[in-house]
Formats: sequence, structure tokens, C-alpha cells
Amino acid sequence: MPAAFVSFKSQWGAAVCAQTQQTSNPTVWLTEWAPEPRDVYWPNLAIPFVELSVRRLIIAVALFFLTFFFMIPIAFVQSLANLDEIERLLPFLKPIIERNSLKSVIQGFLPGIALKIFLILLPMFLMTMSKMEGHISISGLDRRTASTYFMFLFVNVFLGSVITGTAFQQLDTFIHQPANKIPETVGESIPMKATFFITYVMVDGWAGIAAEVLRLKPLVMFHIKNTFLVRTEQDRQQAMDPGSLDFGTTEPRIQLYFLLGLVYAVVTPILLPFIIVFFSLAYLVFRHQIINVYNQQYESGALFWPDVQTRLIAALIVSQILLLGLLSTQEAEKSTVALLPLPVLTIWFHYVCKGRFEPAYVKFPLQVGLKLTLH
Repeated sequence: MPAAFVSFKSQWGAAVCAQTQQTSNPTVWLTEWAPEPRDVYWPNLAIPFVELSVRRLIIAVALFFLTFFFMIPIAFVQSLANLDEIERLLPFLKPIIERNSLKSVIQGFLPGIALKIFLILLPMFLMTMSKMEGHISISGLDRRTASTYFMFLFVNVFLGSVITGTAFQQLDTFIHQPANKIPETVGESIPMKATFFITYVMVDGWAGIAAEVLRLKPLVMFHIKNTFLVRTEQDRQQAMDPGSLDFGTTEPRIQLYFLLGLVYAVVTPILLPFIIVFFSLAYLVFRHQIINVYNQQYESGALFWPDVQTRLIAALIVSQILLLGLLSTQEAEKSTVALLPLPVLTIWFHYVCKGRFEPAYVKFPLQVGLKLTLH
């Protein structure tokens, strides 16, 4: 394997090696801070630099098509719930399909089940794509999955609900209209979707918190393993393993609710109590689960936070732009002009924080390393 872990006698030496370029060819002898042993994703350690670049290009294209064409396979599967379509494709099933009991099941449940199956499989697809990109740590895989999953939720859940149609149709609409009309188009649709998002927060958010407390799936899996697979005490301990919190899917969903709260705080404040209830319950439940239930899979040194802050700032900017679009439809020119500096100041604040604090997450100061070495 063309990869190695190197230990140093001093933190200063480790910092110099990890944070400098070792050869004149920047594609060989790549050095970086090693993740902790539990955090290493071993299959990705030996990927050459050129292959890594090609992989990431291919995955970027695949993620684009997955995001903007996600509804096509769902629409195809759901079209099979049309009895006429099934009879056309599979004529021999006609006597069975025409039974009233089976007909109601196919028409009533099959479309929703198909959509739910696709949504359940989506995080697995995203994690597989992250692994193919070549990240060498499990925390890196989780961070990448969280970023792509949040983008998917933003396009297909938020924009897909605000603007009728698939994400690709939205993209086509945005391309064929002036850029200054996009916030106005979205701004007009936002107030009309408040009721839908209230229902979404209750069904997906509140019910998700209840499911997190109950943990029915791990309970069922434990009893299945305990009945058929457990032979020794070690098998029983493995069957009782609660696992770790899935940051790759949990964190983006929470940030989607944060985005909804920011967008509707001014437009339709009636949504805010539902968001507040969700975050209150989420704080209590996840605090309890992290402390008392889950096993910590790794320690990444808070490397998640720069990505989280970037998405929080992005949500803030989106809410400000959409508010500008909404005010422009209400003929409130003076208010619109007064709000124009907000996105600019928010972006400036983000870059100030990024330049001031992000290096502390990814670099180790040589000054501190030298002091520790001398002492």
C-alpha cells in the first residue's frame, strides 16, 4: 500500500511535515494530518492522485444528475401504480389486478411506498458516492455526505415545494428568465407554501424525534439477531451495540428546519412555533441519545463545524434574498433598497470568520508546537 502513518517525537516536527509540500511535484508525497485510528477508512488510503481527481469529477457530475433528475425514476415507479399501465405492460396480471381489494392497495399505497423506498435508499447512495470520491476518514465521509444531502434537500424539498415541478424543470425555468426575476418568482410562492411546511415539520420533524426516542428499528433488529444469530456472549454484546449517531443524514435535516425558520420568520411567522418545538425536542432528545445511548464512533476535533457554519450562513443569505424578492412583489421599493446590504454584509462576515477561525480546525501553529517541544 503506497501510504504510511508516521509518528514524531515532537508536535513541531509533525506540524512541519503535515503542513508543508515535500517535493517539487505536488502530486506525490502528499502529507496531511492523520485521523485517529478509529476514524481511518482503510480502503481509500492507496488511491493515486490522478485517479482521485478523475473520481471526484465523475462523482460531481453524478451528484448533479442525481439532484436534478431524482424525480424521474420515482415518477417511473409511481406510474406503475396506474392500473392501465400495469395491464398494458403485464397483460397476464389483469384478472388479479381487477380485484377490488388489490386495486385499492395498488392505487393507494404503492406510490407512497415507492417514494419512501427511494428516500430511504438515498443516504446510502450518497455515502457510496462519498466513498468513491476517496476520502480517507469516516468523519470525512460523513461531512461530504452531509453536504450533498443538504443540497439535495434544499433543491428537492425546499425549492421543489416552493416551485411546482421537478428540480430539472426549476433549473430550466431559472435559466430562461432574467436573474433579477428569480428571487421574485420564488418570493411569490413562499407564503402560499407555509401550510405545507407546517405539515412537513410535524410529520417529518416531530415524528422523527419520536422515532429517535423509540428506536424501533434497532429494537426489532436486536430481537431478530438474538433469536437467530446469537450463540455466545460476544454475539449478544454485538447485537446490543447501539451504533453511533448518523451525522451524514441527521445534521442536514436539522439545518433544513433552520432554513425554514429563517425564511418564514418574517414572511409567515405562524411556522415559527412549530420550528421552536422541533428544536426544543431535538435538543433534549439528541443530548440524551449522544450522552446515554450512542457509542462515539470517532473524534474528529470539531471538523464538522466549518461545514455547518457555511450552510448556516448560506441559509441566512437565501432567506435574505427571498425576502428581497417578496418585498419587490409588494411594491416596497424603499424597504428592498434598505435590505440590499444584508447579503453583502453576511458574506463579508462569513469570510471574516472563515479566515480567522477555520485555520484552527485544520492547522497546528508551529509557535505552539515549538513551545510544547521545548518544555
